[in-house]
Amino acid sequence: MFYPCIILRVTYPLPPTDRPDLSHPPSPNDSIRGEIRHTIETMIDTLDSSLRVLSLQIHSHPELMFEEIFAHKLLSDYMESHGFSVTRHYLGLETAWKAEYTHGQGGRTLGINSEMDALPEIGHACGHNLIAISGVGVALAIKSALETHNVPGTVVLLGTPAEEGGGGKIILLERGAYKGMNACLMCHPSPGPELSSFVVSSLAMQSIDAEFFGQSAHAGDAPWEGANALDAAFLAYSSVSVLRQQIKPDHRVNGVINGSKRAANVIPDYAKMRWYVRAPTRDELTRLTERVSACFEGAALATSCRLKITKNTPYYDLRQNSILGKSSSQICLLSRDISRIWEWASTDFGNVSYVLPSLHPAFAIPTRPNGGNHSPAFADSARTAEAHKACMITTKALACTGFRVLEDKVFFMQVREAFEASM
Repeated sequence: MFYPCIILRVTYPLPPTDRPDLSHPPSPNDSIRGEIRHTIETMIDTLDSSLRVLSLQIHSHPELMFEEIFAHKLLSDYMESHGFSVTRHYLGLETAWKAEYTHGQGGRTLGINSEMDALPEIGHACGHNLIAISGVGVALAIKSALETHNVPGTVVLLGTPAEEGGGGKIILLERGAYKGMNACLMCHPSPGPELSSFVVSSLAMQSIDAEFFGQSAHAGDAPWEGANALDAAFLAYSSVSVLRQQIKPDHRVNGVINGSKRAANVIPDYAKMRWYVRAPTRDELTRLTERVSACFEGAALATSCRLKITKNTPYYDLRQNSILGKSSSQICLLSRDISRIWEWASTDFGNVSYVLPSLHPAFAIPTRPNGGNHSPAFADSARTAEAHKACMITTKALACTGFRVLEDKVFFMQVREAFEASM
């Protein structure tokens, strides 16, 4: 379920760190040292077969938001068996978990996310089984590199429930899960056909529940005694449809009317709609949401119905850190630079990116025509060997980039300064 609350922007002070001499900073394109990259890639190659098993198990047991019980146990147990300290049912969320590992004294802290939830009816049609194992692979590879090269630092992997509408990361953010992290990473699959990886943004999104309350009456005998809530819903839908002519091309409004089992000869006294409003930035989203809400208010007035609007927790646009993005792209041989909004989709990781330096690259997996995210065909693609291969390539790039945050002071300061400039 959605949590009907609006959060204010949370800003954590970035953890202190020694400021290195930036008079001659290296380029963000400078590659990670060869021996470290070898350690990371070797570890992920070693884990490859077990990560594949995890992915297929999660894919075969799709669980909806806040119900990821199987994935919670599977991933928590796996991380614990690899030397991480695991906190199950983290911060009051039954299916959230935290896996943490620290090497040495001091050092910075890197956060990573593993998503786990599926979609109703069509299962893992957004490929969260791949996101889950990528987070695991990144965390374990960085642990190996910290130990092998004796670098102090902490890696925190969060199992984040309910990305598909429940805002699990936003709830964890409000409760302090990201506090103390210097940066946070994750990735997401997207449709092919070619294998590739790219760093782009996403749309801010506001979900709205609009409920209309009318008055029942006999539809044949005395319809004038009723106030038709279903009429209000259809007027609201029509008003939004007209509004679409006047909104910008990169704005989106989509909605559904919830089903009803009421008899056709009774004036409906209740109707409920769920809408998603999307825009490129948080500020644009606020303005568009006000215009959409006015459509609901006008429909209620025209039909003499009472209106209840519930604005659920908003997803912010994704603010990719430019330095982290350049590093990941340079490491990943499949990377390409594109500036379009990625798939016009939205993610609760956008809220995290407003609080600390973040990276959320997309990687393409081979898909059939018209088989993009949130389709049954994409669910089929998300379990293929080719999709796993693409996921592992991106996982290696993220792990190398994440290790640079922990090991390279100059690189981290560039990351931090890019974040501060973007805000």
